[in-house]
Amino acid sequence: MTTLMLLAQVAPAAVDSLIAANPELTPVVSGSDMNLLDMAFKGGWIMIVLAVLSVVCFYIFFERMYVIRKAGKEDPMFMDKIKDYILSGDIRSALNYCRVTDTPSARMIEKGINRLGRPVNDVQAAIENVGNMEVAKLERGIPVVATIAAGAPMIGFLGTVTGMVRAFYEMANAGNNIDITLLSGGIYEAMITTVGGLVVGIVAMFAYNYLVILVDRVVHKMEAKTMAFMDLLNEPARR
Repeated sequence: MTTLMLLAQVAPAAVDSLIAANPELTPVVSGSDMNLLDMAFKGGWIMIVLAVLSVVCFYIFFERMYVIRKAGKEDPMFMDKIKDYILSGDIRSALNYCRVTDTPSARMIEKGINRLGRPVNDVQAAIENVGNMEVAKLERGIPVVATIAAGAPMIGFLGTVTGMVRAFYEMANAGNNIDITLLSGGIYEAMITTVGGLVVGIVAMFAYNYLVILVDRVVHKMEAKTMAFMDLLNEPARR
């Protein structure tokens, strides 16, 4: 019993002496968590440029996605109705139906109907010209998204380089009072712009590719409608 009481008194003193002799065993207090918003503000004016580019990218993406999807919604019976109108000689109803439908394909077919009676090559050329203009309308703004996808990482890297230059300049001015936190703080603040540029660039790249896919789908529908209309014009000649 006496031995147990002696160990109880000696143990705390032994633990304290062990901790004092081995500083590595002392508990380490973790630093504060990283706040992304505060880090973004530390990126400087480059982060403002990246923020503006991201807003422009999102605006163009959602606006173009709405326009392109609207252009791709068509009546599956559109060409059947056009065929019935033309074969019955009701050209005015065919034109009115194209105007009411108000899609890129409908505007192409409307131009072709207006060219009825001319050589087939002239009709096809007129339809293709309208198709090219419609595709150009659908692609409006998409090159800007591609430019943001390519330029945002470069702008972020520019911010990193200027930040590194500033960090080493401050170290040079510090002289013999160089503190490792001065360099590490400047470096991680400079790297923030690279992260921001990569994030904006990656998002813009995916947005651009998605818009291109949507445009391609509409173009395929336009080509299908053109082929169906040209077959309709050639059909009487085969009878």
